[in-house]
Amino acid sequence: MRTKFFCACLVATVLGPLHSLTANPLDKVMPVRGFCIAAPRPQGLERFIKFIDEDLAPRGVNTLVLRVDYNYQFESHPELRDDNALSREDVKKLVAVCRKDHIHLIPQVNMLGHQSGGKSLGSLLKHYPEFDETPWVKMPEKYKWPNADGLYCKSYCPLHPKVHEVVFGVMDELCDVFETDSFHAGMDEVFYIGEAKCPRCGGKDKAELFAGEVKAIHDHLQAKGRHLWIWCDRLLDAAATGLGEWEASTNGTSRAIDLIPKDVVLCDWHYDQDVPTAPYLAIKGFHVITCPWKSSQLAVCQAQDMAQWRSRSPKEMKDRFDGVMQTVWSGTGSFLDRDYNSKPEATNSWNCFKAMFEEINKLPQKTE
Repeated sequence: MRTKFFCACLVATVLGPLHSLTANPLDKVMPVRGFCIAAPRPQGLERFIKFIDEDLAPRGVNTLVLRVDYNYQFESHPELRDDNALSREDVKKLVAVCRKDHIHLIPQVNMLGHQSGGKSLGSLLKHYPEFDETPWVKMPEKYKWPNADGLYCKSYCPLHPKVHEVVFGVMDELCDVFETDSFHAGMDEVFYIGEAKCPRCGGKDKAELFAGEVKAIHDHLQAKGRHLWIWCDRLLDAAATGLGEWEASTNGTSRAIDLIPKDVVLCDWHYDQDVPTAPYLAIKGFHVITCPWKSSQLAVCQAQDMAQWRSRSPKEMKDRFDGVMQTVWSGTGSFLDRDYNSKPEATNSWNCFKAMFEEINKLPQKTE
């Protein structure tokens, strides 16, 4: 038993994030088969655990990214806790079912961007307003887009001297309680960065600021033997790709792709069209995971693309195409109430997931 455990740990150390220690014919054609969703609230925990055990695991899911943010009863920073948050005992139940089902469990907290939503500040800026990159932009009584302030979501200032003391404390505590070797830091849709009126960031290169924050988070995790995952839209150039300001950057952060560590795992999301950005990211030296949302047809194409890139690429590149991850952008309860019980022809995350994983499970036969 000790020899097997040592060998598994050695493989994980050499190859990077530990996805599964079990042999599965899908591992060669689609090493990462993921599902990303908000962490459940305590009252929905048992139902969600049943969903993991009876729906995700049997289909071959081996990676679960849970968007936790402040839905946890933090001890390091209790002021940041949501009112209705998971306890340590709740999280240990999630850890147990994922361990039993050989699922790599990864918590996410939005770093840098997504520090507000609609007309409300997120927990970090609510309790630490001094971290706000744009304190002069006031939250509206009624939110609409577009608006004169260009407010989509607030960002924290990456150069504030005390911000990492707080966010790294949260990050470390979550990684410890989730018993994980990986952490997802979000980093998507960062519209506010390097603002001219910021006393610390004003006039600085936005790509260097973004890369600096990625590297700071990466280095902190690496020192503890952990891996960093992020959404990678800010590393794509909107003008060069023809993508909009949501899927790619219009504010100069895309050059950060040449400034960040190559072992950061990039989650490449495209929800409306089959965009071949994964090969670009792989050529740059990164491990890439393609992420659909609610289009079943698109998700099937994306899974096929990933399998083909793995099979056709030179050996130097092929293992950088890690796989796919279904994303869900609603609360866990509403997802299970609505999408999970929808008609088969409905356009939503659950039917998208089922279609994609039906295709994935055909891949070993197709490659024989």
